[in-house]
Amino acid sequence: MSIGRRSRRLIVAIFLYIAACTIGGIYLADGTLHPARRTLTQEEVSAFEHDFFALNAKVEDVSIHTADSVVLRAWIVRPEHPNGNAVMLLHGLGDNRLGMVGYARLLLSHGFVVLLPDARAHGASGGAIATYGLLERNDIRQWTDFLYRETRPHCVYGLGESMGAAELLQSLQSGSRFCSVIAESSFSSFRDIAYDRMGQPFYLGPWVGQTILRPLVEVAFLRARWKYNANMQAVSPENATEMSDVPVLLIHGRTDRNIPVRHSERIHANDPLSVLWKVPNADHCGALSVAPKEFESRMLEWFCKPAGPLSSAPGNLYK
Repeated sequence: MSIGRRSRRLIVAIFLYIAACTIGGIYLADGTLHPARRTLTQEEVSAFEHDFFALNAKVEDVSIHTADSVVLRAWIVRPEHPNGNAVMLLHGLGDNRLGMVGYARLLLSHGFVVLLPDARAHGASGGAIATYGLLERNDIRQWTDFLYRETRPHCVYGLGESMGAAELLQSLQSGSRFCSVIAESSFSSFRDIAYDRMGQPFYLGPWVGQTILRPLVEVAFLRARWKYNANMQAVSPENATEMSDVPVLLIHGRTDRNIPVRHSERIHANDPLSVLWKVPNADHCGALSVAPKEFESRMLEWFCKPAGPLSSAPGNLYK
């Protein structure tokens, strides 16, 4: 084969690679910002209300209007014997408030008022796109203001799973007034989880996104910025917790194949006041199902902590 023919083939291969990364990046950005919406059916709502009425809890539909004119919807559930505190429960990607019902039931049994919101672009809430904390951090601050105004609690706590965990941690920068929070299976930054997503279809590590598919990732970030005015590079739970003095309990399954445990390890390394519980044999958001009693005891202990820097962690309990 002549040098000229080889050069032409190389040029064609480079062109095809650039074209594939460009098209792939556009689809990646659009798909990521428009996740599948799990709607609330009337049968599910009726079943939820029936279950919680059986616990003598009062269920109320509530909503807020955000600064960008989006209506966000939630349930507020009040126990028969309130303990004077409230907890906000934040669900994961592509889910809705029903994904947090198990946690709500557990907290209600201990007297907490529970707020179960649908994130923007999820469930019954409005919103054209999901931004994984970029806009949601302010939504969460509004919900905490709502809880303090409507229920007059001593403290509002937060518990988030996966995407909800990442959004919860980022809200600590927006004046959300949590006394303490628990974040399970959070990603450390949107860029880092983007690299992971590139390698996962091939059962490979983040190096695929950091090298071979790096142009595709960069196009996706540019697409989000230019078309949707969403600077997704600013989505960073690890940076948010570093600048907050709210007590943070990080929970992550050691066998998490969706968001690897190193994401919570990075958040913890950036925030030495946080505590990290790495749960043996737990996959993504699996701590409650794998270790229900320990999850309950750790959660209740953490939600008794006052706001502000921690003086010390108790013994070797959190490992």
